[in-house]
Amino acid sequence: MSIHTQRKGRGTLARLLMTSSILAGMGAGQSFAQDQGLVIDLDTVTVSGSSYVTEGSNSYTTDLISVGEKEARSPREIPQSTTVITRERIEDGQYSSLDEALRETPGIVVLNNDNGRSSIFSRGFEFDSLYFDGLPAPLSSVYGTQPDLAIVDHIEILRGPAGLFSATGEPAGAVNMALKKAPETWQGYLEAQYGSWETGRGELDVGGPLNEAGTIRGRIVGAYQDGENFVDVVENGAGVAYGTVAFDITEQTTATFSVSHLQRDITPFNGLPTYADGTLIDLDRSTFTGGDWNRFDNEVTDYIAEIQHEFVDGGHARVALRYSDRHADFLYGWAGSSADRSGDISSIAYLARDFEEKSLVLDAFVSKPFTLFGQEHNVLVGADYQNIDTTLLSTRGRIPGTYNLFDWDASAIPEPSVTYDEQTDSDQTKTGIYGQLRIKPMERLTLIGGGRVSWYDSSTENLLTGATQDEIDIEGHFTPYVGAIFDLTDEISAYASYTEIFQPQNQFDSNADLLDPREGRQYEGGLKGEFFGGTLNATLAYFNLRDDNRALQNTAGDFEALGEVEAQGVEFEVAGEILPEWQILAGYTYTKTEYLNGTDAGSVFSPYTPEHQVQIWTDYTFRDADAWWDGLSIGGGVKIYSDFSAVSRGTTINAPGYEVVDLRLGYEFNENLEANLLVNNVFDEKYYARVGSNSVFDFYGEPRNAMFSVKAKF
Repeated sequence: MSIHTQRKGRGTLARLLMTSSILAGMGAGQSFAQDQGLVIDLDTVTVSGSSYVTEGSNSYTTDLISVGEKEARSPREIPQSTTVITRERIEDGQYSSLDEALRETPGIVVLNNDNGRSSIFSRGFEFDSLYFDGLPAPLSSVYGTQPDLAIVDHIEILRGPAGLFSATGEPAGAVNMALKKAPETWQGYLEAQYGSWETGRGELDVGGPLNEAGTIRGRIVGAYQDGENFVDVVENGAGVAYGTVAFDITEQTTATFSVSHLQRDITPFNGLPTYADGTLIDLDRSTFTGGDWNRFDNEVTDYIAEIQHEFVDGGHARVALRYSDRHADFLYGWAGSSADRSGDISSIAYLARDFEEKSLVLDAFVSKPFTLFGQEHNVLVGADYQNIDTTLLSTRGRIPGTYNLFDWDASAIPEPSVTYDEQTDSDQTKTGIYGQLRIKPMERLTLIGGGRVSWYDSSTENLLTGATQDEIDIEGHFTPYVGAIFDLTDEISAYASYTEIFQPQNQFDSNADLLDPREGRQYEGGLKGEFFGGTLNATLAYFNLRDDNRALQNTAGDFEALGEVEAQGVEFEVAGEILPEWQILAGYTYTKTEYLNGTDAGSVFSPYTPEHQVQIWTDYTFRDADAWWDGLSIGGGVKIYSDFSAVSRGTTINAPGYEVVDLRLGYEFNENLEANLLVNNVFDEKYYARVGSNSVFDFYGEPRNAMFSVKAKF
C-alpha cells in the first residue's frame, strides 16, 4: 500500500485532519495485518512544521514572523498590527524594489519618487530605518538605499512604535527584510522580464549544500535591471549581487555570513509644480522638469555575520554583526517656482550631494523558556550597539530663466558648476540593554513586559570651519513595553499593547538647554485570527498613537518641548488561503491625524495620509491534471485611496482620491517552467499619486503598463 499526496503551499485544516485520519486508519490496518502475519510496506510520510522561510510555500501568509521581536513567533503572539509580504506575493507582483511592494501593502503610504528612493509612511509617520535579518540600518529616501528584492525571502512590517529592540526612531513602526538563506538541497532559477518603457530585468539564483554532509551550504543571487520610464528623460537602472554561506559548527550551532552589493544608476525626476494657488495642473504624464544632466548614482555594500546556538533544553542565543558602506552622488534640477496659467516657471532649482555613510551594528541576546506552576514562560535579555558615521558634501542653487511645462526642453537648461558650500561629518553612537518576559498565568493568557535602557550621543563637525555643532548626549533613557494576549478560542485571540520609542531633537530652549527627546507612544488593541490550520491570518485593530515633546515655538520665538500630535484609526487585514489554491492579501485602513496644540491645533498633521485606504490582491491557480488549464493562475487587485493633500508655505495642494485596478495571468508549463503577464492600471486611470508643494514633489501615478516574465527553475 502507498499513499502519495501533493499540494501547493500549506493545506487547509480540513486537509490536515483528513491526512491525520488516513494515517490513523493506516496504523490500525497495519496492526491488524501484523496480527494476521501480513507485511505491508508504507511510504515515508513527511509532516512539515512551521517555517520562517516563505520561499516555496506558495502562500500569501506565514506562521512565523520576527519583526518587532528578537525571535520568530506566530503573528498571534505579537500584540501589534503586522503584515508579511511573502516571496510568493513578491513574485506575483513582480516587485523589484521595496517601495514598489509597499505601494500595494495595507496600512502603508508610499510617497512616490524614483524606484528605491520613495518615502515610506505608516500611521502618519515616516520610517527612518530598515532592518536586515533583525539588524537596523538608517533609511533616508533621498539616498536610494532600499534593497533590491531579489535577495529577500519576505518583508515583515510592524505598525506603531517599536522601541523595545530599537534605540531611537520614528513611531511609524519597523520594516524587516528577511534575507534569502542557503538551502539544504540544491535549487535555483533563472528569470527574464521585459515590459513597458523598454524595461528589462534578469535574475539568477542558485544554492545548496557545499559538502557531502550538508553542514556547509551556500547561495548566490544576482539581478540586473534597466529601462526608461513613462516620464520623459527618466531612466532607472539597478544591479545587485548577493552571497550567503551557512556552517553547522555543531548540531546546535550555526554560523552564517552574507554579503550584498547594490548599485543604482538613475536619471531622476523630482515631480511637477502646481499653479500658484496650489491647483494641480492637467499635464501629459510624460512631462519632465529638469535638465538632461540630471543624474543619481549610489553603491551599497552590506556584510552580515551571525552565530546562533540552540540549547538542548530549549531556547537559543544569537550574536550578530552588520557592517554597511554606502555612497551616493547626485545632481538634479526641478521646477524652481509654481507655474503661471500659461505653464511658465521662473527658474530651475537644483541640489547636488556627495554622501558617504559607514555603519556598524552589534547585537547579542539569549532567550530561554522555563516552566513554573505548570505553564511555560520565556525570558529574553540582550544588548546592542550601533555606530553611524556620515560625511555629507552639499550645495543647492537656482538657474534663472523661463521654461514652459507644455513645451519642456531638458537640453536647453545649462548644467550648473558644483562647489560644495556645506560640508559636514556626523557621528552617532547608540547603545542599549533590553529584556522581555513572557508569562502565562493561565493556559489561554500571555502577559508580556519589557524594557530598554538606551544611551545616545551624536555630534556634527563642520568640515569647512572645524566647528562642532548639534551635540546631543542622552544617558539611560528608559523605554517600556507592555502587552497582553488572551486566546478566546483555538483560532482567535484578543490583544492589547502599550509601546514607546524616542527620537532626539537638536533644538534648544530659552535657557540654552537641549529639548527633551520626542516620545512616540501608542495604545493598540484588537483581535487576531489564525484559521484553517494557519493558512489564513486576519487582524482587526484599533490604535491611538501620540508623538509628544515636539519642538514648539512660543510667542517669544523660543522652543519648548510641548508640541503634541495624534494619529488614531482602525485597521483590518486578511492574508493567506481562502480555499485551496486561492490566495488573498487585503486590508482596509482608517487613519485620522491632527495637531493637538499650538497654532496648528485641530488641523491635519499628516495630510498626505488618506483617511481611507483599501488594498486588495487575490490570486487563484487551477488544478486539474487532465485539463489544459492545469497550472493556469489568474490574479487581480484594486487600490483605493480617499482624498489627500499637502501643505507647503501656507498653500494647500489637494489631490482627489483614486482607484487603480491591476491584473495578472500566469501559466505553469511544468514544474520547471512558468510564465507571467502583469498589467498595472488596467483602465489607465490618470491620477496624482503624491503631492508635495507648488514647485516640486507632485507626481502622477503610472499609466497602464505591462510586464512579461519567464522563469525556469532547476
